[in-house]
Amino acid sequence: MAGAEPLWRAIAVYRFASIGYAALLVVINRADYSRPGWAWVVIAAMTAWTAATTVAYARPERRTPLLLSTDLAVTAGLLLSTAALQYPAAMRHGVPPVTAIWVAGPVLAWAVQYGRRAGAISALVMSGCDFLLRSEAITVVLNGVVLLLLAGVVVGHLARLAAEVETERRHVLQVEAASRERERLARDIHDSVLQVLAMVQRRGAEAGGEAAELGRLAGQQEAALRSLVGSGQAGGSPAGDVDLRALVLPIQSDQVTVSAPAQAVRLDRTAADELTSAIRAALDNVRRHGGERARAWVLVEDEPDLVTVTVRDDGPGIPDGRLAEAAAAGRLGVSHSICGRLRDLGGSAVIRSVPGEGTEVKLSLPRPGGTPLARAPEGG
Repeated sequence: MAGAEPLWRAIAVYRFASIGYAALLVVINRADYSRPGWAWVVIAAMTAWTAATTVAYARPERRTPLLLSTDLAVTAGLLLSTAALQYPAAMRHGVPPVTAIWVAGPVLAWAVQYGRRAGAISALVMSGCDFLLRSEAITVVLNGVVLLLLAGVVVGHLARLAAEVETERRHVLQVEAASRERERLARDIHDSVLQVLAMVQRRGAEAGGEAAELGRLAGQQEAALRSLVGSGQAGGSPAGDVDLRALVLPIQSDQVTVSAPAQAVRLDRTAADELTSAIRAALDNVRRHGGERARAWVLVEDEPDLVTVTVRDDGPGIPDGRLAEAAAAGRLGVSHSICGRLRDLGGSAVIRSVPGEGTEVKLSLPRPGGTPLARAPEGG
């Protein structure tokens, strides 16, 4: 699991420390060993295997099921060797096996690598070996079972939490890096492109005539660009959603009126960006077909399971069949820029128009967990 490196180092320290404790118990209980010399051979084998696993586990790519299974098998074998080293009476009286608490090493390794369930299963395997060895001392065996199970489950849970914390930390670092880059780009754009657009707008208004129209277009692009560079900095939250109002309100101008709720309208960042692009596409159509004096109104409505944006204008409207003719001729602006965007998000775009009375575009986007709308885009 990601973020578990400190736990692997802790396992290595534990295994070496438990060897020292096992050696101390051999000295204390030497009278209970029928073959004390071989007991020290087992201690030496434990030391060598601990050194080998410490080196192997130091590289994440080596922590394979094969290595962990081998670790479990070797530990179980050394545990069962106690039957040939101690007197039978010693095991009946609860004398610890030659491995002592060293047997918890592979249990902890399985728990860290694969979680609570793997830790619990490996703990049961080791407990089964202990039961075969000391079945007559059932109370002592049960104590060992409980301790191993607790170790496997608790350490597995901690490893999972560590992985989640590490994933969240990396996400936060990525967001911070992206935010710093966006701020840098925003400063560069403000000091260059936005200043030029503002100057073109001002000079065009002063010159009048066709230059005034050029200035007006420059002003609109300046507002759109300011919204773009600022959208990533306003209205964000740790969950990755944004306030739709921060994207839509900058669209307002002399010809466009925007009305939005007083409270934040939260949407997934991608969905909010696509919805805003569809709104801009609808307003572009108003400017393109309605002329300079055409006005538009944008209404944002926030419901528990649905966000609706209505774009209405007072232009000449769309003649019957015009949208179908445009699509047949390969002009897919409305079809792709508006309807396609909403369709890809699981929403819908409904276009209603009466010649001479303007056009209304209703964009409906379900919230995650809500019921997707099944209405297909239509023209009228």
